[in-house]
Amino acid sequence: QVQLVESGGGLVQPGGSLRLSCAASGNIFIINAMGWYRRAPGNQRELVAVITSGGRTNYAESVKGRFTISRDKAKNTLYVEMNSLKPEDTAVYYCNADGWTTDWEQFDSWGQGTQVTVSS
Repeated sequence: QVQLVESGGGLVQPGGSLRLSCAASGNIFIINAMGWYRRAPGNQRELVAVITSGGRTNYAESVKGRFTISRDKAKNTLYVEMNSLKPEDTAVYYCNADGWTTDWEQFDSWGQGTQVTVSS
């Protein structure tokens, strides 16, 4: 079992910043890619940013230049620094990770989500 727990969401004014964290725990042998996704009301879940085990990153066009994804491999923790936030960034943000457990089973886990609201 691999669990992901997000934190850092909240209410912020347009133009403000937030930093989300996602801590992975359980019988983890190795984590491959980790990523942030979001779902706004009435929309489908969409990719925000992803980072591979080698540090390669990919961002949604809507967040390029404003969001920065990073990870601490030693702590199995994922981050996203979100700057210049816009009302359209309002969504529930989810963390995802895939890899292998110590029982040599593949996992693809999701966190419970954290709400980000951008409003004045």
